[in-house]
Amino acid sequence: MTHASFSGENNRALSILGANVIETSASLRLLENDLEISAKELNRLVSELSKVESSCAADGLRLGLHKVVRVSPKTNSTTPLVVCGAFRAIFGAIALDVGKSDDAGSYFWGVHGGQVGGALAM
Repeated sequence: MTHASFSGENNRALSILGANVIETSASLRLLENDLEISAKELNRLVSELSKVESSCAADGLRLGLHKVVRVSPKTNSTTPLVVCGAFRAIFGAIALDVGKSDDAGSYFWGVHGGQVGGALAM
């Protein structure tokens, strides 16, 4: 894993893909659970799940990503932004490797524990 502070060749593009995989997967699960959910509530719950300061960074720290991501000497590898970027990049890489965002979303739920907005998601 390489952070942008370390090198121009980094995982930023995979992180963008991974963020989209996570948000799409969360939206699908929430709508499967409640087709009548308002757009505002759907957006709030998806946003809560993908916030750098909350579950994204916590999941990444739990996996120990701060120990494997390469950063510049001036960058703290445990900051939420760094850890969350690495966390998202994993799911972007999975989607790219298997050629399916659905499979990457399934792996995300395995790591995250199936929770969306404090409620169990299918």
